[in-house]
Amino acid sequence: MSKLKLATVWLDGCSGCHMSFLDMDERLLALAELVDVVYSPLVDTKRFPDEVDIALVEGAVASVDDEKKIKKIRAHTKTLVAIGDCAVAGNVPSMRNPIGPEAILNRAYIENASAQQQIPCVVVPRLLQVVRPIHEFVKVDVFLPGCPPSADTFHTALTALATGVPLDISALTRFGA
Repeated sequence: MSKLKLATVWLDGCSGCHMSFLDMDERLLALAELVDVVYSPLVDTKRFPDEVDIALVEGAVASVDDEKKIKKIRAHTKTLVAIGDCAVAGNVPSMRNPIGPEAILNRAYIENASAQQQIPCVVVPRLLQVVRPIHEFVKVDVFLPGCPPSADTFHTALTALATGVPLDISALTRFGA
């Protein structure tokens, strides 16, 4: 049996979900028997592959770049997994929603800057008016809530997805696995 292609993606979030993913420790070696990581902020690949079996997506959609990226990921992924509360519900990144992007950028780059007070327009992508979870942009196949989901949750979910075993997410989240 050939290995499944696994991608991990980081949108607007803190990277805590990726850190929890790495907390699987030696179980990553067992997982490596089932999947090849073909795209991730943890590896050097720059272009999302044309065909991915499982994509783990961390973070909310907060910018036009995030929106473009999540739509491309969905188009090239068989099973899209929203990992963590930012991807599932918007969580911390969505705390800017009542304030709005203009006020946030002004505060960060004008009011709090002591030199070169200007809002960046090249490096920082244009922010959306409202930060939203990924399922509001694309179909999500599996939701792994938590801030972050535990390493046990990642291991159980990925093993099930990679082997075709039915996955009961409610059992994982109910007992804090």
